[in-house]
Amino acid sequence: MTQKYEEIMRHLRAGEYAPVYILCGEEPYYIDQVYQFVATSVLDDMAREFDQQVVYGRDLPGADISPVISAARGYAMMGGKKVVIVREAQALKKWDALAAYLEVPMDSTLLLICYNGKPDKRLSIWKNAAESKRCVWMQSDKLRDYQVERWISSYIADVNRELQAKGDNVSIDPRVASLLADHLGTDLSAIVGALNKLIDGRPEGVHTIDSALVERNIGISKDYNILELQSALIRGDVVRANQITQYFATSKDHPMIRELTVLYNFFQNLLMYEYMPDKSEAVVARELGVNPYFVKDYATAARRYPAGKTFRIIGYFRDTDARLKGINNPSAKDEDLWKELIYKIMH
Repeated sequence: MTQKYEEIMRHLRAGEYAPVYILCGEEPYYIDQVYQFVATSVLDDMAREFDQQVVYGRDLPGADISPVISAARGYAMMGGKKVVIVREAQALKKWDALAAYLEVPMDSTLLLICYNGKPDKRLSIWKNAAESKRCVWMQSDKLRDYQVERWISSYIADVNRELQAKGDNVSIDPRVASLLADHLGTDLSAIVGALNKLIDGRPEGVHTIDSALVERNIGISKDYNILELQSALIRGDVVRANQITQYFATSKDHPMIRELTVLYNFFQNLLMYEYMPDKSEAVVARELGVNPYFVKDYATAARRYPAGKTFRIIGYFRDTDARLKGINNPSAKDEDLWKELIYKIMH
């Protein structure tokens, strides 16, 4: 049966164990989190010495899971639960023994299979595993770019609940969550590492992750970043916009294609906003999929850029993107493309 990460962890923390877990997908973060819990929390220290076995797919003879299944069929020496874990199971090629085991798994064994990648679910072994009531199936997919900001906010909210139990608390400025989403990409392990660094790096008495904290701990400038550029465009501040894009053009941390994507998405949303009959904060936030904090930016931008102008700006972004990729652009540098784009947007 298919379960999401949160559901799996809730059952594991409650001591409710399924006989078999198959974790797969291209995002290793959730797979690693479940593995870490099973490997460290299901058995106590003494039981782990005798009744926990961790193997790697690449080390199994003939890329066959049979030795793992033989171990899973055995009983715990300490008389309790037995834990058998396969890491990097994508290296295996022979799964017949698992197919047979899934029909009658051992209730006294927790078999965890960690498969980094997407198994071919056209094969009966994977189809049957995903549908089996005795097997928990989890597919861990990579986040899309547009999902990262919300994921960051959700992670901080989860950490905040834990900290409140200890008399502490933490929150994140919505603009900073958006800035981090643009800068950190979609690798959840990297995102979590950066967020934990920010949380742990707070001076005593500081409870909000703001741009100054990010600049000090992550190195993202609080004055020269994509949100500051977007804000300058919303205000119509030509000088500030050119200062920021000149900084971008000389920085390897601000590739033009990435920053263009952020601005392009903003103006696409702005065009949608301008044609929305209901511009209340809740409706706009829901329809555009943005934090309610940013709705006021669309309201301000709409006064400066009416729908016709916004439509033309979207065309400017497409043209700049093509030229950045070498189409009708034999020699223009990023700095020149930025200057031309900013001029067209502002005039």
